[in-house]
Amino acid sequence: MATDDLDTPLGQTKPKRPAKLFVTMPYVVAGALGLFGVSVALWAVLANDPLGGEPFAVVPTQAKMVKAAQGTQPGDQGTQHARYDGPSAKQQASVSETATPEVAPGNKVITIINGATGTRQNVVIPDSSGNKTGSNQTPPLQERTHSELLEKSKEGSIPKIGPQGERAMTMYAHPRKLAANEAAAPKIALIIGGLGISASGTEDALAKLPAAVTFAIAPYAAGLQSLAEKARAGNHELLLQAPMEPFDYPDNDPGPQTLLTSLAPAQNAERLHWLMGRFHGYVGIVGYMGARFAASEQALAPVLAEIAKRGLIYVDNGASPRSVAAQIAVGQNFPFAKTDVVLDAVPTPTEIDHALARMELFAREHGIAVGMATAIPSTVDRIAQWIGELKNRGVVLVPITMVALKAKSS
Repeated sequence: MATDDLDTPLGQTKPKRPAKLFVTMPYVVAGALGLFGVSVALWAVLANDPLGGEPFAVVPTQAKMVKAAQGTQPGDQGTQHARYDGPSAKQQASVSETATPEVAPGNKVITIINGATGTRQNVVIPDSSGNKTGSNQTPPLQERTHSELLEKSKEGSIPKIGPQGERAMTMYAHPRKLAANEAAAPKIALIIGGLGISASGTEDALAKLPAAVTFAIAPYAAGLQSLAEKARAGNHELLLQAPMEPFDYPDNDPGPQTLLTSLAPAQNAERLHWLMGRFHGYVGIVGYMGARFAASEQALAPVLAEIAKRGLIYVDNGASPRSVAAQIAVGQNFPFAKTDVVLDAVPTPTEIDHALARMELFAREHGIAVGMATAIPSTVDRIAQWIGELKNRGVVLVPITMVALKAKSS
C-alpha cells in the first residue's frame, strides 16, 4: 500500500494537482511580436522595392504606352506605380525626348514607374470630361468670347477688344450669304427693340421673325443673358439698348442709369459700363429715346469713343433729326448705322404699312435702309407678314452688321 493511501481518509480520493506550465501567455505574445519585427527588418534589408511604403495609384494605360517605358524589356513583370507629383529633374533627365508626349489642354500627364527596375515614363491620360479641345483646335465661340472679349470692371464684365484684335461686332455677327442676284439688290436692316419688356411681344418676335432681323434688348428685365442666348441660338444679331436723355427729361424718364447731358464724361462712362454688363453677346449699342443726348456733341462724343474702344458698332435710333452721331462716327472712323424710318411711331396697322413702304422706297433710292420698331404683338405680326412678301419685290433683308460695316468701308 502506498504511503498516500494511509494519509487519505476512508471513502475519499485525494485530488490531483494540475501540471504547471513552463511558458505563460505574455511570453507567447512577446515572442510573436519579436518574430514579426525580425521579419519586417529582414524584408526591408533584402527586398528591392524603390517605392516601398510610398502611396500609389493603379492607372489603366494602353499596352503600347507601358511597353514603351524606357529600359523595360519584354517579359518584365515588375509592379507599376503611378504618381501624380510629376517627375523630378533627375527623372526628367532619365526619360528620352521621344518618351515625353505633347499634352493637349485638358489632358493629364502621369509618371509610370517600374517597381522592379525603377525606370520611369511620362504617359498622357486623355481628358474624360467631354472637352475634346486640342492644341490645334479653336475653342467654341462662347468660351472664346467670354474669356477673351470680356473685361472685369466694378460694374460687371463688359466688352473689350481681344488680344488678337477680335471685336464683338464681328465675333457675334451672323452675316447672310447672298445669292448672285442679291448682291446688287436694295438691302434693308430691320431692328426690333424692347425685347425683354413685353413677354408676349418677345416670344412673338423670337417665334415669327427670321434670323436676318436684328433684336435690341432692353437692359432692365430679368434673365437677360438667357434671352440673349435664346436669340443668338436663332442666329439673330443683338444690340444693347442704352437709355439716353430725351428733351422732356425727367418728365419722360427712360429709366435707371440713363446717360445725361448734365453728367461728366466719366460719369456717363460709368453708367454705360453698368448697361454693358447686363448681358453679353451683342454686336453694338442702340440708343433708347435720347433726342437731347444725341444732339449734344459734348455729351455724345465721349460715349461713342468708349463704344468704339469696346469693339462695338453704334446705331442711331432716329429719335432726333438733330443727332450728331453720324458726324462723330465719321470723325472717329468706326462702324455706324442710322435708323432711317421708325416703323411704329404711330402703332396702327395702316401707319405701320405706310412706314414700311417709305423704308422700302428709301432702300431702292439709296441702296440701304434701316428701320426700327418695338416688340409688341401687333407690330411683330404686321412686320412678319411684310417680310414674307419682301422677296417677291427684289429687296433683301440683312442683319445690322452688314449695313454698318459696309457703311464704314464706303
